[in-house]
This record gives sequence, C-alpha cells and structure tokens, in this order.
Amino acid sequence: MAELRLLADMNLSPKTVAALRSKGMDILRVSELLPVTAPDDEVLALARQEARTLITQDLDFSSLVALGGHTRPSLITLRLSSSDPETATRRLLAALPELEEDLRRGCAVTVDDATVRIRKLPIH
Repeated sequence: MAELRLLADMNLSPKTVAALRSKGMDILRVSELLPVTAPDDEVLALARQEARTLITQDLDFSSLVALGGHTRPSLITLRLSSSDPETATRRLLAALPELEEDLRRGCAVTVDDATVRIRKLPIH
C-alpha cells in the first residue's frame, strides 16, 4: 500500500489525511502543493504530474476526466451519507487495499456507504 500515491482534495478532512498517513500511506492534501483557490483542472494536472490518485467528494472531477477522455489521474469519489472524518477514514481503509491494482491502471472509483464501483479510464 505504501507504493500507492494519493492526493486529497480540499474537501477531505485533514484528520482523514493524518489517519491515512499514520497507516503508512503516501498522501498529500492539495493545499500542501497548490493554493486553496486552485481551479479543478489545475488540481487534476497536479495529480497527473505527481502520479497520484485524487480522492474527492466533488463530482466535477469525474466529469472533467470523462469529458476530457483522460486515462489519468485515477479518481476516488466518496459518496457517503456522512462526511465526518471517521466515516471517510473507515471506508477508505477498507476499500484502498482492494483498489490498488485498478488505480495503478487508471480508473474512476465511487465509494459509498456499502459498495465500491470501479470504471476503467477513459470513460466513454
């Protein structure tokens, strides 16, 4: 898991980022590299350049990747009934080990309270 490189969007709590780091994951928050006002396309470009999977709750990223026909970066979109850090951390820790290979190949993942859906990139 340590080889997987993650980038957390601004809507993912710093507590979740810290919890994932404490488990040995290579994760940065967008605000560590870009201004908090950076546009979505700049965030995607950074994730691509850094070879990181973007974790977000913002559906705009999926649309931008799909409409652009991109194969990178891989995305994890959280669609949870609660956005509290504990819930997000628990779901990510449960899902990430199973997703590692797919994320390396390029995919868009949706994680909700009960399921994980994987779509290969580019999305047609």
